[in-house]
Amino acid sequence: MKTKLLPLVALMALPLATTTSAEVLTVDKLNSLNQLHDVAISPDGSQLLFGLKKGQEKGSNHLYLQNIKDNSVTQLTSHSSSESSAVWANDGQGVYFLSSRSGSNQLWYISVKGGEAQQLTNFPLDVEGFKLSNDEKQLALSFTVLPGCKDFTCSLEAFANEKAKKHNTRAYDKLMVRHWDVWLNKFKSHLFVAKLEQGKLTTQAQDLMADWDTDFAGMGQVSFNPNGESIAFSAKTPGVDHAWTTNWDIFEVSLKDNSIVNLTEKNTAWDAMPVYSADGRYLAYKAMKTPVYESDKFSLMVKDLRTGDVKDVAPLWDRSISSFQFSQDNRSVYAVAQDLGQKSIFDIDVQFGEVTPIYNQGYAGDVTFSGNDLYFTLHNLAGPSDVYTIKKDGYGFKQITDVNKAKMADVKLGEFEQFTFKGWNNETVHGYWVKPANYKEGEKYPIAFLVHGGPQGSFGNMFHYRWNAQLWAAQGYGVVMVDFHGSTGYGQEFTDSISHDWGGKPLEDLQKGLEFITKQEKWLDRDNACALGASYGGYMMNWIMGNWSDGFKCIINHAGLFDMKSFYNVTEELWFPEHDFGGPIWEKPEEYSKFDPSRFVDNWKMPMLVIQGELDYRVPYGQSLGAFTTLQRKGIDSRLVMFPDEDHHIRKPDNLKEWYREVFSWMEKYVK
Repeated sequence: MKTKLLPLVALMALPLATTTSAEVLTVDKLNSLNQLHDVAISPDGSQLLFGLKKGQEKGSNHLYLQNIKDNSVTQLTSHSSSESSAVWANDGQGVYFLSSRSGSNQLWYISVKGGEAQQLTNFPLDVEGFKLSNDEKQLALSFTVLPGCKDFTCSLEAFANEKAKKHNTRAYDKLMVRHWDVWLNKFKSHLFVAKLEQGKLTTQAQDLMADWDTDFAGMGQVSFNPNGESIAFSAKTPGVDHAWTTNWDIFEVSLKDNSIVNLTEKNTAWDAMPVYSADGRYLAYKAMKTPVYESDKFSLMVKDLRTGDVKDVAPLWDRSISSFQFSQDNRSVYAVAQDLGQKSIFDIDVQFGEVTPIYNQGYAGDVTFSGNDLYFTLHNLAGPSDVYTIKKDGYGFKQITDVNKAKMADVKLGEFEQFTFKGWNNETVHGYWVKPANYKEGEKYPIAFLVHGGPQGSFGNMFHYRWNAQLWAAQGYGVVMVDFHGSTGYGQEFTDSISHDWGGKPLEDLQKGLEFITKQEKWLDRDNACALGASYGGYMMNWIMGNWSDGFKCIINHAGLFDMKSFYNVTEELWFPEHDFGGPIWEKPEEYSKFDPSRFVDNWKMPMLVIQGELDYRVPYGQSLGAFTTLQRKGIDSRLVMFPDEDHHIRKPDNLKEWYREVFSWMEKYVK
């Protein structure tokens, strides 16, 4: 592997303060951090475009330009309305973006040389996303409309009629009826195409899927053919099975006659993210092979548009692609994928399938390039995201931005290290530990044992805003995180191994991992530990209560599954339990019962904090009520904290602050 990467120890040390007056990370500090978005290098490689949301400051989310040669930064926009979805014009002389500065969300353009932004569209509905054709004369757009409507007026009337109704009811004839945190209605997100003419406001657009009673997958999964004659997008075919199928397909629309062709009809698993090569020769996309499974491996597929042949480019590469884009010569793609606790960048040769690592420390994303230089965002356990650059051959790694330099200057973070041990079946399992921020040699520290959700997920080398390991380190805890069997980034067989075995291999890995690391790292106090997790991590808290009932001083369960039978009947994405437990509950009752935490409540005795968002339709709040009711009736010290305006996650800054306050208070009560 041709790389000149910073060693892990050096990477850990970069953002850490060296002053004696250092403070530790707080939730207020976390909420105040600047966050990057819309990162892209200009076509000539001279300027970096990025959006910057300055913590929770209102009216502070704007676009900036950074000169690559001298690192000088210029603020490009300053309107009180924020900007989003910013992209470079092909000539590098300006930037397109969305903004609501005219009263509704529309497309705008601003010259990088200065001056006022120009409004380019004036639709009667908010533009939810856009993509430009290569010649910038056509515009793909996303609108929420009423299926069957032939124009905007029809949808506007439907919205008005809905608002004017005197009764307050919802009626459904098919699943799904709600998703994530909203009850669904008859309006859907559709893909439109419009003409973009210089000097004219665009006001009309054509719905490419007008009769589809379904959403498309979003503008991130739309691609114009370079010849401007067709467009590809990802969606589910209209039907009644959307709640229990993962069969997204790639569709191609002829912009001459609006005819639609399903390019991936033969694959009944998930197809996503179509991307045309710049020369128009290929259409690449990522695809799974296992139906009804959301965590199968995403492989890179390439369709030769001349011959019609479709090729699985790197079938032996055992990693699942998160995102990708073609290189400038169209001979390879730059792909991002989870890999051994990191989210890494790879070069994949389209013809031969050779995979070459480019960068593999921390969590990378937002890859953009110019010439031989890649630019990308990167965060890790040592700090929040910034933009970095590296040569395509893996050399020349350096930091470009430092958007939180002042905010993090005096913040001391805990040192961290990745470790491995022999878990279930004597197989290698990875994990991380983080030392307390004010660690002193020779002292022992209580443990915060964080268990990730998913269950096909990971607590790797990342700076997480909802489960930030450094916040526990700041409170004086030693943090331990184990990527048990079922975690992502360690090969598909490892990920698949949790299916039908939620409480088996993972629990054994967690037990062995904690035993291993506390023997190796003497500063960790094994007799003084609290376990906590959310979603599947919350499920594991309930499972630990009944199957490792003397393991911890306290338990913290956020949105954890408690009763598997009732869970199946109220969750929205049925494909998830139906894959992991082998089918609907009436077909596989024994599978749902085998690892049902509610069966083992006789063993419950550890004090538990239960937290839940009322708008959570993935794991509805009845699961947390069930756990709390059991705890109270058994006389076990317990506390229930509900967030009425939150879903599966705690997103609002003030709520997040209160969430951490409740968590730290519970731990302080039991873990000294």
